[in-house]
Amino acid sequence: MGTRDPRIDAYIAKSADFAKPVLRHLRETIHAACPDVQETIKWGTPTFDYHGIMCGMAAFKEHCALGFWKAKLIVGEESSEAMGQFGRITSVDDLPSKKVLTGYVKKAMELNASGVTVPREPKPKRKAPAVPDELRRALGRNKSARTAFDAFSPSHQREYIEWITKAKTDETRTRRVETAVEWIAEGKPRNWKYMKR
Repeated sequence: MGTRDPRIDAYIAKSADFAKPVLRHLRETIHAACPDVQETIKWGTPTFDYHGIMCGMAAFKEHCALGFWKAKLIVGEESSEAMGQFGRITSVDDLPSKKVLTGYVKKAMELNASGVTVPREPKPKRKAPAVPDELRRALGRNKSARTAFDAFSPSHQREYIEWITKAKTDETRTRRVETAVEWIAEGKPRNWKYMKR
């Protein structure tokens, strides 16, 4: 048996007038398609769970949104104009038919009940920005610093590079290069002072 969360009643009640019928329609369609759905509030918006998060809806100043947790396996790509997969919803007419929505909910139920997960796309690794000439020359004169710098992760290299390139004056830049080479030779990342010991 499903549950209805009074916080969702309150969420709908305080929504803009155009949003109330949209949110009610979505809620009733989801409950009709999935009688065992569990309502809750997550991230400040109504969420519907069935063996895990299934979908959620939200109301904004001028539109509503509906999003399925495993959207790529249910409806394909997300809308580029709004959160969720159905764009900016301003009335019930902007939604797919009740039959189509019911099919999406049933597909979400099936995926959750089967334990299907959507593989995350790996984040592309960021490369360290180009090493400034001054730092490159200074590292060339200090073999241990060069070896340590090359062994640093791209993020540690980036911290030094950004610290040097953001210097506002040539004096500061020169001083930072000297300090950087000294710390790098000791194997210290840029923010070593703040690391737990």
